Amino acid sequence: MDGTTYYVPAVAMAAALAVKGPSLLRSWRDPLLRSVCSLMALTGLVFFFAAPPTIAEVNDLLGVTNASAPLVYCLLSAFSAACLVLIVNWRGGPPESTRRTSRRWIIGYGVVIVALVVLFALGDAPVERLRDFDTYYADEPFVREMIVLYLGALAVAGVAMNVMCGRWALQVQGRLRAGLLIIVAGYVCNIAYLSAKFTAVVARWNGGDLDYLSTDVAPGLASVGAQISAVGFCLPLACQRAGDTWSTWSTYRRLGPLWRELAPVSPQAGRAVRMSWWSPVELRVTQRESDIHDGMLSLYPYFDAELRARAHDAALAAGSDPDQARAEADAAMVTAAVRARAADPEGRVIDSAEPAAPTRSSSSASPAASPAAPTEGPRDLVRMSLALRRSPVVAAARSRSACRPRSDFPERAR
Repeated sequence: MDGTTYYVPAVAMAAALAVKGPSLLRSWRDPLLRSVCSLMALTGLVFFFAAPPTIAEVNDLLGVTNASAPLVYCLLSAFSAACLVLIVNWRGGPPESTRRTSRRWIIGYGVVIVALVVLFALGDAPVERLRDFDTYYADEPFVREMIVLYLGALAVAGVAMNVMCGRWALQVQGRLRAGLLIIVAGYVCNIAYLSAKFTAVVARWNGGDLDYLSTDVAPGLASVGAQISAVGFCLPLACQRAGDTWSTWSTYRRLGPLWRELAPVSPQAGRAVRMSWWSPVELRVTQRESDIHDGMLSLYPYFDAELRARAHDAALAAGSDPDQARAEADAAMVTAAVRARAADPEGRVIDSAEPAAPTRSSSSASPAASPAAPTEGPRDLVRMSLALRRSPVVAAARSRSACRPRSDFPERAR
């Protein structure tokens, strides 16, 4: 009785919880993530304490024969309640209705847990049974009722989970639907586990012996069902997290051309805080956007509204949509301003500019408040950055700026 069938899913749940641990620490206030992690922890505890070696150790430690039986049954009941509450909150709805339904499930299974302990205390189970407690004591008064109660509570949870997840899966699409259908598949295995247990117990009531269904078949079904359900719970969250991370990295990468274009004139370029390799990508994007806005602030006196207007007209004539045309015009004005600033190392234009320079209250504010300022927002910055690399309008503006003599640049912002 090495308990491999039980310890393998327990270790799997522990590994999954370790993987989700950093996300949980970063987003502790996220109720959905917290519920999923709690459910995985509870699943691991159920399998760990249901393993025959653990059962023997717990019985010895507590000094009560078969004390592990009500402990495992209580953990299973708490696990069932946790699954139901998670689905209720995951699906959402009116807050009061969600709280009321969750409260009912919690109270209901709380009553079941208390009843399990009371029935065990009233019953008589003097012979330690590590694997076949359910069938060995199937006819024992009070213990029999305890066994039927915990199996019935699990059956109610299994049917309710399949009904709720099945109905919800018909209303959604994508990875959420896939996750819900996987949960349904897991609970089909759970129902098969309960069927094997009930069949073995009923056979005992009728003088038969189908104990192998309870001791050999049921644990394997429970293990498979729990792991399938865990995948279903984690898949939508994992995919969402992976998608968000990929989108953020994509934004960081696509901001690269604009960030490099402005690096020579950014006041932060030489003293930016170096990011460690484990720094969150969201922080990297924030720093890159801040550097870009700082660079644009320093270029404000060199922005040329007429150049921007010509570039905008050229982009529209070339077939760009209005948003793309604005981004190309902004990028053309920025690249011309960078070269104008490089051609004015003494800062004559800055000295002669009017003193009412723009300010920004945060790293995401607009770099300037005049009609010549580039449009604001992370999406606009990405469009500008891509235009720097791809737009022929920007390439033409860059070439013209490189060929203009120093005296042709304006002495103040237009």
